Amino acid sequence: MILSVVTYPDRRLKVVSKAVEKFDEKLHFLLDNMYETMMASNGIGLAAIQVDRPIQVLILNLPNEEENQDKSDLLEIINPKMTESNGTVFYQEGCLSVPGFYEDIERLETITIRYQDRYGMTHNMRAEALLSIAIQHEMEHLQGKLFIENLSYSRRKKFEKEYKKTMKEKKKR
Repeated sequence: MILSVVTYPDRRLKVVSKAVEKFDEKLHFLLDNMYETMMASNGIGLAAIQVDRPIQVLILNLPNEEENQDKSDLLEIINPKMTESNGTVFYQEGCLSVPGFYEDIERLETITIRYQDRYGMTHNMRAEALLSIAIQHEMEHLQGKLFIENLSYSRRKKFEKEYKKTMKEKKKR
């Protein structure tokens, strides 16, 4: 089932997500629906808060060398905690909750996280390049933060002006 993606400036995106305590069929159903929603939206990542579920759940499915998103590469990350980080890098990001807007954002280059899977099993993962960036982007959602909040004051003001104009134009159509 494809879920509705919450978009900026909806206040629900500002909610800090709660830890998952039950690893049951309800969670599995949500994860499966999040995957369908992300794929239908042409995304590579999705946090539960983006589908109005304020729990610490995110999924990622990065394209492989052939630029395909193979479901066998799907990562389901629950209750993530960053345990290590190194370096910084800039990367142009977009977001399903801020459609049509892309901006260079500074992120940590390499991270290590501890998280749980859909069955509650704990894992550690080291991530670099796009995987590191995508995890950080989705983890920010769990804290009620959007990637646009990483912009400088002047760039953020410019974004808000451009975004309002774009939304007005879309409503006219």
